[in-house]
Amino acid sequence: MIRDRLEMIRRLLASDGSLWITIDDNEAHYLKVLCDEVLGRTNFVANVIWEKRFSPNSTAQFISDSHDHVLVYAKEKSLWKRNLLSRDEKQNQSYKNPDNDPRGPWTSGDLSARNSYSAGIYPITTPSGRVISGPPKGMYWRVSEKKFRELDLDGRIWWGKSGGNVPRLKRFLTDVMEGIVPQTIWQHEDVGNTQEAKKEVMAVVPSDADVFQTPKPERLLRRVLEIASNPGDLVLDSFGGSGTTGAVAHKMGRRWIMIELGEHCNTHIIPRLTKVIDGTDSGGITEAAGWKGGGGFRYYRLGPSLMEKDKWGNWIINKEYNPAMLSEALCKLEGFRYAPSDTVYWQHGHSTETDFIYVTTQKLTADQLHSLNEDVGSRRSLLVLCASFRGKAEQYPNLTVKKIPNHVLARCEWGHDDYSLQVENLPKALPKPGQIDMFDAEGVTQ
Repeated sequence: MIRDRLEMIRRLLASDGSLWITIDDNEAHYLKVLCDEVLGRTNFVANVIWEKRFSPNSTAQFISDSHDHVLVYAKEKSLWKRNLLSRDEKQNQSYKNPDNDPRGPWTSGDLSARNSYSAGIYPITTPSGRVISGPPKGMYWRVSEKKFRELDLDGRIWWGKSGGNVPRLKRFLTDVMEGIVPQTIWQHEDVGNTQEAKKEVMAVVPSDADVFQTPKPERLLRRVLEIASNPGDLVLDSFGGSGTTGAVAHKMGRRWIMIELGEHCNTHIIPRLTKVIDGTDSGGITEAAGWKGGGGFRYYRLGPSLMEKDKWGNWIINKEYNPAMLSEALCKLEGFRYAPSDTVYWQHGHSTETDFIYVTTQKLTADQLHSLNEDVGSRRSLLVLCASFRGKAEQYPNLTVKKIPNHVLARCEWGHDDYSLQVENLPKALPKPGQIDMFDAEGVTQ
């Protein structure tokens, strides 16, 4: 199952997309080997360690498990570009301004390094007159003597308060405000833990819903999406679970798709996303993201495959489809609204007030088509999908007659890495006053 899922995800990924998988110690190393095989070892980006528990488990038989792995792969590593993490007060605490430098707060860094550098060995005289014969043993100054003098003249060398310390390079906060390079150790203080995640889920699902044993906190998903995506990007979670990915992606202005095979779609995901949209979910990253509600989602129930091959290798309609299921599926495929009439047998759905669809597995005769054409009349149109028909379709000006399954096969896309078939195009609901447009930073003020 996992191999098949990985192969499908690889095909669906954009060329500059990435895959993030959380996994525990029991399976992480086997999954790493499988991912290397399917996605390519050269496309491996990192193994992130997430601190999912912050206190030891007293009931652990051997060693208390405190972390999970997050395996990161790119579709094409040469094309993938990670985003920097936003800076916060915690990262800025080390920046001070003891010498009242007009360029603002700064921190100092070691001016020596281990990398061999022929121009990095020379004596330095401090402002206090102390002579430093050279860098520490086995080390080299990071810059040449000429560059060092330039940095000192520009006030970028810190000699200590007395002016006699080993020189250090000043790095100003204004020079690093763009962001922070992500690291592979993610502590629970920064991205949350399973206990936090359980509280988030319990707050937005019905009281009788089961709580996952290892849910993911919204802050963890926010970190992933902050690094790997931008507003408007499409995020896919093939194991929807409690709906955390969709909730976080929605709050961050990303488009999202979640897939869930169990009942969690009804018991967890729909109630949770409904509260996100209504603006009544005050937990998780809601405040940090400035989320006030808005947007919407569509819920699709996956039916059995519409087509199957018979014992001779010919494509036929799947036997699991009864007439009503077939009509509903073909209405969706053709862009019609499924609305079977109680009084008119050939009205299975409509796209407009005068355009209808009729689905049947019968073989229609010329007389039957003539009768249909008369019933439809000149002011209406009818798409007829049938097993086969006699006569010429152009003889019936009010009808468009096509065969099943040939027409269905013609509408399918085969052997593509990018399946772009649009089977339905529903109008978007307008956001309520005060809610946020999904792809507009400004609140709606209708």
